[in-house]
Amino acid sequence: MAFLFTTYGWLTIIWVLIIPFQYGYHISVLNQLHSAIQCSDVSTSDLPSCFPMDKLTFSAITSVFNLGGLLGSAVANIFMEKYGRRGSARLSAAFVALGCAFMGLSTVVFSLGFGRFLVGIGSGIGICLGPIYVSELSPRQISGSVGVFTQLGIVLGIFFTQLLGIFFSTPKSWRIVLFFSFVLSALQFLTSSAIVESPRYLRSKFGQASQEAKEAERKIWTTTTTDDDDRSSSPLLPEHDPEAHPPVPTSHSQSPLSIPQVLFRMPPEVRRPLLIISCAMLGQQISGINAVLYYSNDILSGSLPELGKYVSLAFPPIILIEKLGRKRLLTLSVLGALVSLVMVGFGLNNAWTTVSSVFILTFVMSFAMGLGPVPFVMIPEVSPTFAVSALSSIALTLNWLTNFGVSLLFLPLQQILSGGNPSHSGRIFWLFAAILALVMGILSNTWKV
Repeated sequence: MAFLFTTYGWLTIIWVLIIPFQYGYHISVLNQLHSAIQCSDVSTSDLPSCFPMDKLTFSAITSVFNLGGLLGSAVANIFMEKYGRRGSARLSAAFVALGCAFMGLSTVVFSLGFGRFLVGIGSGIGICLGPIYVSELSPRQISGSVGVFTQLGIVLGIFFTQLLGIFFSTPKSWRIVLFFSFVLSALQFLTSSAIVESPRYLRSKFGQASQEAKEAERKIWTTTTTDDDDRSSSPLLPEHDPEAHPPVPTSHSQSPLSIPQVLFRMPPEVRRPLLIISCAMLGQQISGINAVLYYSNDILSGSLPELGKYVSLAFPPIILIEKLGRKRLLTLSVLGALVSLVMVGFGLNNAWTTVSSVFILTFVMSFAMGLGPVPFVMIPEVSPTFAVSALSSIALTLNWLTNFGVSLLFLPLQQILSGGNPSHSGRIFWLFAAILALVMGILSNTWKV
């Protein structure tokens, strides 16, 4: 018996994917609106068209998103267990909508930064919640395929904020980009009562015979007869595919673990998943993706000046995750990223602007192919059910911390490693490559499939 989504089930998945969409949207929204928001003249209107600020102030407003995300991810586990997946999604939407309102109606720089901090909290909660909610809503036959939609949601968010920024990145219209995000989150919040809770969460709270879980399953799944009807008919049991779902010890009777229990007691069942997820998240951010994108405009302006703002308009080939498998795709992605980072370094050191430009593009494509989507997809797949919320919060907190650290240390490290010599400015990308190779080597030896 095969379990497939009903129309309502697909609409529920789309509703959940608004969460990673908003995360991707706000990753780059201020970068795209930079020229419109920052100005040197003070406006006297009720809603000023721009704000006088220096580069340091703008960087602080941009990076406060990471601090909010760190806080949101740190408490996401508490909310997911106390209020459920749907309640946490509602909370995430409320923070994003409120933050967008502060940003869109801001008259001073402080309210712009405070709004971005609130959006970061909502995004931090949401990026922990999204992969888990989608995975728990999905029947076993398509859980892997549907799981990668989380990363697709992130990429679509980046795509749309870049696209809207191209048309509305002016002093008179930049607030429209924020208003779009506000409307989307407000609609998600208002329609949340029509969305079902995760059946797995309901069973974990009320037992395997939970009537609430059965009713939720009837709404989101339908069945079709297959030649394998002698198999277990439970849609919650994983497929026996070691590549898509590495074997993880589970315990249906064990209550959910908290973050302190995972970190300080560290039961045997969670040690390996914790190491796998931590290495994947470290590798994703230590690759320097945000630093590379931040630096790309300066590099590309020398040879391809019109290309910088379109760098992140590329879609990762999501279908490859199911065709090649998680580990194989991640390996190919890392190899491409390593070669690209090394060549960007050579290009900068030798003033080969075209070489640097080309390999920045290959780096972004390599990252999007595996390093971007796979760490998010693998969290619910390698984690035991009773620890998935805690491990997700730990993983995303580590992701935010590494992201913030790389962004903060990039320019000082580049200065130290180059010694102030422009012909050595590419050395920092070699450092990224070396650390990435080390972290991913540990992951490869731990993640046996």
